[in-house]
Amino acid sequence: MKKMLLGALITTTLAITAGQAFAEQVNLRMSWWGGNSRHQATLKALDEFHKLHPDINVKAEYTGWDGHLSRLTTQIAGRTEPDVMQTNWNWLPIFSKDGTGFYDLNQQKDVLDLSQFSAKELQSTTVNGKLNGIPTSVTARVFYFNDQTWQKAGITFPKTWDELMAAGKTFETRLGKQYYPVVLEHQDVLALLNSYMVQKYNIAAIDEKTKKFAYTKAQWVEFFEMYKKLIDSHVMPDTKYYASFGKSNMYEMRPWIQGEWGGTYMWNSTINKYSDNLQPPAKLVLGSYPMLEGATDAGLFFKPAQMFSIGKSSQHPKEAAMLINFLLNSKEGVEALGLERGVPLSHAAVEILTADGSIKDSDPAVAGLKLAQSLPTKLSVSPYFDDPQIVAQFGTTLQYIDYGQKTVAEAAADFERQSDRILRRAMR
Repeated sequence: MKKMLLGALITTTLAITAGQAFAEQVNLRMSWWGGNSRHQATLKALDEFHKLHPDINVKAEYTGWDGHLSRLTTQIAGRTEPDVMQTNWNWLPIFSKDGTGFYDLNQQKDVLDLSQFSAKELQSTTVNGKLNGIPTSVTARVFYFNDQTWQKAGITFPKTWDELMAAGKTFETRLGKQYYPVVLEHQDVLALLNSYMVQKYNIAAIDEKTKKFAYTKAQWVEFFEMYKKLIDSHVMPDTKYYASFGKSNMYEMRPWIQGEWGGTYMWNSTINKYSDNLQPPAKLVLGSYPMLEGATDAGLFFKPAQMFSIGKSSQHPKEAAMLINFLLNSKEGVEALGLERGVPLSHAAVEILTADGSIKDSDPAVAGLKLAQSLPTKLSVSPYFDDPQIVAQFGTTLQYIDYGQKTVAEAAADFERQSDRILRRAMR
């Protein structure tokens, strides 16, 4: 009888203990977008995190870029967003106009080592005093060129806007009509044209105080005339020619791989995947940044590359903050991620990756960041300028021009009208 009672007691105790152990398990979800190398690096980091915290399980939800925003929009609207999310800086006006769209990371100061980031960096992702995300890195669009293609063309990399224009005809004459100095997707064209206009007029495109675009009607025409000049000068392919190669990523298209497109204007933080897809021995080399004489601002689109945010619906914000801190500040997490999200802002991460040789001046991403940081950038770019609807409308406007559906002046007027409408609605 005593043995039976003892056995029952042991069984009950084990059951209670097992129940307690089960109750202590925390399940998190983490989402991000990117290419396969980013996926594998992040999965490795999550595995390292689980080794240190076996009571925290992290379900990975990763995709390519296409469709990621619409998926996340649906999740946030339904309060089913992941606990930890890789987010974009220009999403703050979409999801968190008043700062309450994401969990306020200031509430986890005991878990998150915010001292590893400068006050300026954290301020860029703060809305109404609420820290909506930790910026992983900063990034800017700069020029990178295929060294082999430019050698075949027999000219040096352009240092001015005029030299960039002249390179187009040289490529066409010496290499053939299918060769172009650069290729840009429409969102990159928007940033490049903005850079030119800032250099010339020293004004930001959007005035957030008046909630309006700052360009006059004549300046909008000049904006799109500059695009038409780049196309007519054979500097880059138009949207019609670009679309003929399908909807895959630009760096996966045949003309890019084979070097027919001789360079790009791209975020320094993502450039390695473009370089990795070139046919050997070709590689991407950082170019100079074209500046107008007398310009006091380069017009760079300088922003946080991505952020790590916590969903406002998360039931486990402390554990989510532990994960973010691990990824950005710990040796295991930092080494696993490497430079997959750009050159890190965390002081601890920079020290770790410099010591192990990951951060070196010869790396195109590192060199691009240093070039961007050396250029004058007095004016700030509004996140509304990168609003997905405005970017999409710009892409449509380029198609109007390239397919001959509107004149440059008509396209400029239409874009001004449509983008003003989008901006008014976004900034309400």
